[in-house]
Amino acid sequence: MAAIPNLKLNDGKEIPVLGYGLGTANYKADPNSPVDNELVKTVVLAIRTGYHHLDGAQVYGNETELGVAIKESGVPREKLYVTTKIDGVNPINTLEAFETSLKKLGLDYVDQYLIHAPFFANSPAEIQAKWADLEKIQASGKAKTIGVSNFRKTDLEAILETAKVIPAINQIEFNPYLQHVELLEFQKKHGIKASAYSPLAAITKAAPGPVDGVYEKLAKKYNVTPGEIALRWVVDQGIVAVTTSSNEGRLKQYLKTTEFKLTKEEIEEIATEGKKKNYRGFWNKYYKDDDWQ
Repeated sequence: MAAIPNLKLNDGKEIPVLGYGLGTANYKADPNSPVDNELVKTVVLAIRTGYHHLDGAQVYGNETELGVAIKESGVPREKLYVTTKIDGVNPINTLEAFETSLKKLGLDYVDQYLIHAPFFANSPAEIQAKWADLEKIQASGKAKTIGVSNFRKTDLEAILETAKVIPAINQIEFNPYLQHVELLEFQKKHGIKASAYSPLAAITKAAPGPVDGVYEKLAKKYNVTPGEIALRWVVDQGIVAVTTSSNEGRLKQYLKTTEFKLTKEEIEEIATEGKKKNYRGFWNKYYKDDDWQ
């Protein structure tokens, strides 16, 4: 199995192109309930299978479990890439929230700290103030890289007006049915990389659909499953793919994403078919209907 390669960010740091996400299926409604040992086992399994990029968040309610899993995995801290995010809906004290996250994770620092969403803010000034908080955290050395998530072009423009540090990444929902062409062009212009959550949505949530046939055809060609084609389509565009599973076989299968590359024509074919349908699974009430175009 090939090692998971890294993507270089605008701050000179590198991030593994495949990440293991602790959202959705691993979500825990009450973060103060007793430690979920099954969840700890699942995350330890993912780490030992080879997923060293771990994508967590305050609102997933499971930072404690992620911290326990990191310790139990036996993998040295410096070999792991740990992301967490501050609540992006409720206006809360950034520095306090960050320290609470670090404490729950049992870590001295995180590799990446993101603003989970811009929906806490009622004005560009509030987004700018929150970003200034993240800049302070990065300056302290406790977050190596800082970025955002679910930010629209207008939200990024607000940050760029006053930022001393350009966001390194914007983690967005991304799949062939949600391609964010204009947003990604804007990010490229400013050196802001993208990270994709829910990259398998065309298979797991939005099937049947126009990309099914292309996924199947390419899966046969490369002797993988449509899941690896979906992940490779993301990675081949210079975008980080964050996925999840509690199934060891599936986790190992997804690692085959590192063993082949799609051609330019194949990437285009999936993109073209994908534009025939739209699917967004998260945050629908915050986005305009044509946001995906």
